[in-house]
Amino acid sequence: MNVEIGSYEAKAKLPELLRGVQAGKRYTITLRGEPVADLVLAEGSEQADAVAAVEAMRQFMRAVPPVKGVDLKALINEGRA
Repeated sequence: MNVEIGSYEAKAKLPELLRGVQAGKRYTITLRGEPVADLVLAEGSEQADAVAAVEAMRQFMRAVPPVKGVDLKALINEGRA
């Protein structure tokens, strides 16, 4: 999710924005309505790796058709025996 936010508001709400970034949000900071910076997770952080992994899994799940004829509940219960 990408949200545009003015520079003054970003300055006033920086801790809140950083918590949002940790939760996977992305912010574009604007100056007089023009985008000047993106606030995103730092590359190489464990959270950035986790966010990338989740996004890759979501893309995979959208690209691959669902498997038919498999009883997931039975498979789960089989592993709990």
